[in-house]
Amino acid sequence: MDRSAFHRLFKTPGPVVTPVIHVLDRAQTLRNAAHAVRQGAPGIFLINHDFPVDDFLPILRSVRAACPDLWIGVNFLAQSGRVAFPILGQLAAENCEIDAYWADDACMDERMSNQAEAEAIAAIRAASGWRGLYFGGVAFKKQRPVDPSQHEHSARIALPFMDVVTTSGVATGHATDLTKIRDFRRGLGSAPLAIASGITPDNAAAYATDVDCFLVATGINAPGDFYNIDPARLAALLDLSREFGAPEP
Repeated sequence: MDRSAFHRLFKTPGPVVTPVIHVLDRAQTLRNAAHAVRQGAPGIFLINHDFPVDDFLPILRSVRAACPDLWIGVNFLAQSGRVAFPILGQLAAENCEIDAYWADDACMDERMSNQAEAEAIAAIRAASGWRGLYFGGVAFKKQRPVDPSQHEHSARIALPFMDVVTTSGVATGHATDLTKIRDFRRGLGSAPLAIASGITPDNAAAYATDVDCFLVATGINAPGDFYNIDPARLAALLDLSREFGAPEP
């Protein structure tokens, strides 16, 4: 998938804004999903910060049943595609379609000449029957540090293994260094790039040329609230993203 195809999928020429909901329960998730839909967000990501995957799955099934047409991605906290893809395949077999998986760690290793773990994950994905988009974390927060001199190379070698290379700042709520983003863009060429930390209505314009998707939580949440979207902040970020045209080929 190239950048143009990614933007056509979401019917938006500027950066795609996907609010990330830190899930507590069904009611809280549906309330925040409704905020996202009302403001015109093209989709959401759901993540289980506070409980294990097994407790997350009934909520996912319930939210999908309540929102059959909503684009929904998930992150199973601290789980790679090795764990996630078989679960997503089983959900799909139950007619609970999840549109994307975001892994904090796509298990790339820029120090190696081959990518055995990423290859294994790709095989598991192919066998799972799941057909969604894979947002793979590369040089991502809370994972093994990657030397900045290797950022461009890290992005380039990730290309065959995922649909959307996804990176971050050093921690939740921390903006990503712009030099890192430029390095990733060079490495990716015309492939899509996502950021999953530190984007706010105040800084998003600095990233909008090189980045195709903003996975955003704290930057649009109510002040001091980890779990609930502030509709006004989300609206401001969406308005800003609409000011930008399609990426150059």
